[in-house]
Amino acid sequence: MDYYVPDEDDFVEAVDDVHLTVGAAGEETSVQHFTIEPGAEVPSHQHHHEQAGLITQGELTFELDDGERITVGPGESYVLLGDEVHGAVNEGDEVVKGIDVFAPPRTDPDWAE
Repeated sequence: MDYYVPDEDDFVEAVDDVHLTVGAAGEETSVQHFTIEPGAEVPSHQHHHEQAGLITQGELTFELDDGERITVGPGESYVLLGDEVHGAVNEGDEVVKGIDVFAPPRTDPDWAE
């Protein structure tokens, strides 16, 4: 069993006010924890991994390639297919916290460099 407890020192500021850390990883999936400060934006991007997530605090608005905007709040989950273009923004006044699961595992994301 792989066991991981996120620590503040493990988080990397991937873009301004967006902090990420890679958590436990297996052969077919990996976990990522994130915090996104009010007003912070994750630029539009894509990756071959399928990404399923859960918001635990705050509200995060996803911006999809076709212009659709979807806001996800506490206790709500989402799935982004592999290679689906997406970005996200915290338009609220509260820090957004959540967890993403990637398949296949995303253990060496470019933001970790």
